[in-house]
Amino acid sequence: MAQLTILNDHDDQFPPVSKALLKPNGLLAAGGQLSTQRLFSAYQQGIFPWYSEGEPIMWWSPNPRCVIKTDDFYVSSSFARFLRKKTFKVTINLAFEEVIKHCASPRPYEDETWINSDIIAAYTLLHKQGIAHSIEVWHDDELVGGVYGLFVANTFCGESMFSLMSNASKTGLYALSRWLNKRGISLIDCQVPNPHLLSLGAKEMPRTDFVAHLKNGLAMGDPKEVVWSVQEISYE
Repeated sequence: MAQLTILNDHDDQFPPVSKALLKPNGLLAAGGQLSTQRLFSAYQQGIFPWYSEGEPIMWWSPNPRCVIKTDDFYVSSSFARFLRKKTFKVTINLAFEEVIKHCASPRPYEDETWINSDIIAAYTLLHKQGIAHSIEVWHDDELVGGVYGLFVANTFCGESMFSLMSNASKTGLYALSRWLNKRGISLIDCQVPNPHLLSLGAKEMPRTDFVAHLKNGLAMGDPKEVVWSVQEISYE
């Protein structure tokens, strides 16, 4: 039976994701803290935090889940032509804090952002622990786009992205998908769908399948060929 669980500050145990509410879709629990242990545990179970300033922490596991299969990123003919121009350089883990702070800036169509100072501090600590990672997109040595998220159970759990130039974040996400696919990583978690993600080939996956994918990844262990060091990556 669906129900909202209230967490205390010292409880790292989440209820089964099957108990998440149908409306709003996927709301599972409220409260607790953004400790690295709790965050890492949440993502391993297909749960993520999402809340506004002044609210308690809200923990979600929507059904279905929006994902991009790394071998199924849609490249339109116009985007393919753009990629051939090699307008951007793409790197990994070169400027995590800059990326997350850019992502925290409100979009022109939004009044506020959910990425508050507590989120920035928590995910920056996860980055320092080698769990959270950033993909940076550069134009003439200027940071113009990026993506950040967590690598958990052989899955890149995308959190947010930003773009200051046309095609910047799309190039970063595409480069990431190519880089992951070459290393045997099949899935990028996008959490919930939107028209932009769907235009890039994102699909909806039943939550049970997504959780099973995470469990399988945990059982297999992180592949040794995925080295999340500072590096430049190709999108050819």
